[in-house]
Amino acid sequence: MARLTEAEISDRSPSVPGWSRKGDAIEKLYTFDDFAGSMQFVNRVAQLAEEMDHHPDILVQYSRVTLTLSSHDAGGLTDRDFRLAGRIDAK
Repeated sequence: MARLTEAEISDRSPSVPGWSRKGDAIEKLYTFDDFAGSMQFVNRVAQLAEEMDHHPDILVQYSRVTLTLSSHDAGGLTDRDFRLAGRIDAK
């Protein structure tokens, strides 16, 4: 999959509200009531990631989960990152 240009990234960014650009990645913080809620969310994300064969970096801090998406094999953002971000937020 080809790395997106800056113009393509700008065009796609509005389709994933709440995600912010962080270098060659997009990132979003999710908050939950407790650790169990965080882990339920992480497990759902893991299932989506497996289905799409595209895996985010996941940081769990008790009731907060930070997801970071980047296509490491392409050296930056690709369409896969925006598609996975959209699927994560769709459920």
